Amino acid sequence: MPKLGMPEIRRPQLIRATMDVINQVGFLNASVAKIGQQAGISPSIINHYFGGKSGLVEATMRSVLKDLSTGINLRLSKVPKDDTLARIEAIVGENFSPHQQNEAVVKTWLAFWAQAMHDPALNRLQTVNEKRLLSYLRLELKRSMPHAQAQMVATTIAALIDGIWLRGALNRQGIDSNLARRVVMDYLSLYIKQG
Repeated sequence: MPKLGMPEIRRPQLIRATMDVINQVGFLNASVAKIGQQAGISPSIINHYFGGKSGLVEATMRSVLKDLSTGINLRLSKVPKDDTLARIEAIVGENFSPHQQNEAVVKTWLAFWAQAMHDPALNRLQTVNEKRLLSYLRLELKRSMPHAQAQMVATTIAALIDGIWLRGALNRQGIDSNLARRVVMDYLSLYIKQG
């Protein structure tokens, strides 16, 4: 966790630099020195405020996850609360938004997922991310189906989102957001009839 005192104007620079360096050289070669050089900040300052590369990656992913959550909430604010299909589509749409498909963000996600298996702080962050997505989906689905069914459908939609996203991230053509939305909405149509 970053220590207090890191000037807020520098945090976005460091987060951007972290994603840029991971994008350029991969997670393993993304050293604190390279990230510091990219951001124009001394590596010792990064180590002081973030405790090294792992803390900086955690702060970077917190920023990415905050952007994702903000985007979902913004999309949901524009959709009537009683339109379950449109609200699920808004959640899915933000997970495949242009920001989430940015090359540097995609590679940062992939690095994060790989490291989350070995780093307890990143693993906790991934758990929060997973629970948040399921919570968004369950909340909307419970309006149209029983709780147990909403749980199962939410879990399946989350798996579809992750699977389609991962396949697209590893594909040279990239992520097909339109296909992702169609697949999820087609699955959802088995449970909710369009009005």
